[in-house]
Amino acid sequence: MTSSNHPDDRYPFIPGRPGPHIERTEGRHLLTSDGRRILDAGGGAVVANIGYGRREVAAVAAAAMERVTYVLPPWPTEARVDLLHRVIDEWMPAGITRGGFTSGGSESVDTALRLARQHHLSAGRAGRWRVIGRRPSYHGVTLATLAVGGHDDRRAGFEPLMPDFAQVPWDDAEALDATIREIGVDSVSAFIAEPVVGSSAGVLIADHAYWHRVADICREHGVLLIIDEVMTGFGRLGTRMGVDRWGIEPDIVVGGKGLSGGYVPIGGVYATDAVVAPIAANGDSLMFFTYGAQDMACAVAGEVLRIIDDEQLVERAATQGTALRQRLDSALAGHPHVREVRGLGLMVGVDLVADRDGDVRFPRDVAFYRRVVAEALARDVWIYPAGSGDAAPDAVMFGPAFTVTDDELDTMVAVLAESIDAAAAAVGST
Repeated sequence: MTSSNHPDDRYPFIPGRPGPHIERTEGRHLLTSDGRRILDAGGGAVVANIGYGRREVAAVAAAAMERVTYVLPPWPTEARVDLLHRVIDEWMPAGITRGGFTSGGSESVDTALRLARQHHLSAGRAGRWRVIGRRPSYHGVTLATLAVGGHDDRRAGFEPLMPDFAQVPWDDAEALDATIREIGVDSVSAFIAEPVVGSSAGVLIADHAYWHRVADICREHGVLLIIDEVMTGFGRLGTRMGVDRWGIEPDIVVGGKGLSGGYVPIGGVYATDAVVAPIAANGDSLMFFTYGAQDMACAVAGEVLRIIDDEQLVERAATQGTALRQRLDSALAGHPHVREVRGLGLMVGVDLVADRDGDVRFPRDVAFYRRVVAEALARDVWIYPAGSGDAAPDAVMFGPAFTVTDDELDTMVAVLAESIDAAAAAVGST
């Protein structure tokens, strides 16, 4: 017996408008039950990298599910070991030698925070538990990851449940140094940062000097540097990992999203020998998740990475990202509601304002960026919403698959320009 003839009646979990009903995904498009073809300019949540519907990935998934269904405790399997070696040897920055897999980005960051804490506990530094984050930023939706993140809208109302972690401005290294000293060097476990601030601000990019100063400050104070590559890793910025652009060596790296390109839920946490050494020496451990390193997910992720390399998609992300920036710069030059276009690789943000000349923001309750996203969706293009309160109230972001074509870039940019104009007209702005 079926519960309903209308599959969206009880979806989503919180009643509201469910959005278009997706029947298939194909290439860079979402195909709906009523015949629409929606161009996915956001790559979902900046996840898709090799495009949708790759038969070779499906074949690997089927073979893996027949071979190994489920293994717990997380003993080694061929797929797990092969993926770990591939990621560490071919993708991670210098010094990263250990790693393990989770079911996604939030789990990965949560694990990284526990890893940092366990490192200090095992080394006899029980007082080091605080983690410092940045504003704005986003690291996930568990209580711990919300606590270290600086995404105002997603934190709102949950503050009583979260640890009281300090946050510093996203581009101010000296504020990090001052905050560590103020709250007590011996109480700080780690500092966490995204190479590029993504979903909370529509792509904010700190410079080379900032990153090297941050690395020096963390080393000086014995604070672990955690780099959150969930969104920026595995080719998204036109480099293998985001930190490659600045040449720093983090203590812990977190990954997800692009590791599997949306085909399976998987994330990862990677660290130096120095991070895990005291844990092993003390006979301590780090608790895993029930579906972490699921065998089929590891096999699929390995196939996605193979495709990225064989088709030179990291390089393509760089060239298509440049092409997207050029199109946006040309189409939106002087636009009264566009403050800035910014990005690296195929992670490009557009900062929206009520008045470019006066640098005047829309009132927060207007939610202008959401209006722009809605107008674009009405025109069959999905663009990622990237506003997050006072720090970055209105921004949208592009993160399409690395296989995106020039014609598709043209469509994305044309639709964005139309959507900004339509949203502005709807709120009575000129």
